Amino acid sequence: MKITKPFIIIIILAIGLQTAYSQGLTSLQIDSIVQVAMDSNQHAGLAVAVVKDGEIVHSKGYGLASMETGAKVDNHTRFSIASNSKAFTSAALAILVDEGKIGWNDKVVDHIPEFKMYDTYVTANFTIIDLLTHRSGLDLGAGDLMWIPDGNDFTVNDVITSFQYQTPVSDFRTKYDYDNLLYIVAGEIIVRKTGNTWSEFVESRIMDPLNMNESAGVLRNLESKNNIAKPHSYIDGEFVEIEEFDATMAAAAAGIYASVDDLSKWMIMQLNHGALNDSISLISKRNHAKMWHPYTNRGFTANGRHPYNTHFSSYGLGWGIRDIAGHIKLSHTGGMPGMLSQTILIPELDLGVVVLTNADPGGYSFLSIPNLIIDSYIGVDSVDWIGRMTSALKDREAEGDSVVEAVWETSHKAKTKHLNFEDYVGTFNDDWFGEMEIWLKDKELWIKSIRSPRLVGKMSYYKANTFAIRWEYRDMECDAFASFTLDKEGKATSFTMEGISPNIDFSFDFQHLNLVRTK
Repeated sequence: MKITKPFIIIIILAIGLQTAYSQGLTSLQIDSIVQVAMDSNQHAGLAVAVVKDGEIVHSKGYGLASMETGAKVDNHTRFSIASNSKAFTSAALAILVDEGKIGWNDKVVDHIPEFKMYDTYVTANFTIIDLLTHRSGLDLGAGDLMWIPDGNDFTVNDVITSFQYQTPVSDFRTKYDYDNLLYIVAGEIIVRKTGNTWSEFVESRIMDPLNMNESAGVLRNLESKNNIAKPHSYIDGEFVEIEEFDATMAAAAAGIYASVDDLSKWMIMQLNHGALNDSISLISKRNHAKMWHPYTNRGFTANGRHPYNTHFSSYGLGWGIRDIAGHIKLSHTGGMPGMLSQTILIPELDLGVVVLTNADPGGYSFLSIPNLIIDSYIGVDSVDWIGRMTSALKDREAEGDSVVEAVWETSHKAKTKHLNFEDYVGTFNDDWFGEMEIWLKDKELWIKSIRSPRLVGKMSYYKANTFAIRWEYRDMECDAFASFTLDKEGKATSFTMEGISPNIDFSFDFQHLNLVRTK
């Protein structure tokens, strides 16, 4: 049934009335919100769970786990939770701190001697807490091309030794820039102290005690291959089901598959400050508190920002932290190709919300739905988050589309008679990403990464010494420019890269490459 505008208004009014009493939404109201969100934007499926005062008050699935098979989502459907996995990594480390096997302020080199950053002082003083708090001095997403897209041959050992080749953008411990690779290193701490893989440790020491029997550290570890949400994404203007992403190498940063029913148990434990029950703790209160401590400043204003009168934003150990309407909010989002999610905790209200989706962008429902639920508990006049997110998404997509279309239009019209394509053919190497090869095929230039073979595509001349690359990999928008430096004979000696779309995911960090001719 198509929901009409008047019905949407009735829902929002009902939510506002409930909000005034700060009692939270009923399951029926959550159902209505989800229906509005799914009717307002292209979706496959999603799942929502709410925990309050130690109990699961809502846990339900909606829509399709797979558009191809028609399988439906329920509260036991497993989704990729992507970067929501990071809080599991910090929890695993907290367990090792409790056991005296590591200390939060241990130097990384004491556990991984070959770990090497861009500076000797930084290398010597980099701690386990630094691995988790996005304050390394490196740029946003630095080195993520080592695990995105999947299907490459980079290893954890490659990651550990890659940072020495990266260029810092800020002083050590002075600025927040989100980093996935350092969480992979954090996972390796667990491997070296326990002899287990990160996934084995998380499954046996966190998931098993919580009876998270439907979940696993990585997709391949799921005992049952039934009831798994398939990712869906827009590819060249069409909404389609895509392949699952293999995040095994980056499991400590983004590997977990879980259901909202299982994540409800995880949230209840978190809200209980690490305790499984009144007599048994998974994590000590002392070390659990460390995870919710604000280590890295992300922003501050003396005049609170609307609509929550927010003053500060920071990052703890696997959790984002900010104030909303006088309450502390702990949250994290997650994003993989065709999968988006968010977890939110409000400790003072003993409240947790998780939303998992298998559609990208899906109208940003992973943001709007939890916001509406939280608003109903904290006593603020709720915003039309669905309308706001839908509008923001359309504006963002329109801007990105206009830039991309202009690039390809320019490239289509570009004259190439003055070019000798042979001057660009060769092998070029970047210190951390390895070799990329450029060759001629049917009188057109093509490029491929040797170590990340899904990055292969045709190069079209754009302007000056720059070509536009259309990758065969289409699960995410990641087409890129390649800009060449030429010698006095006109032969390419090196090139740099950058994404074409302003909306390119930050993990496609082409801008960090410096590819120099080797042959």
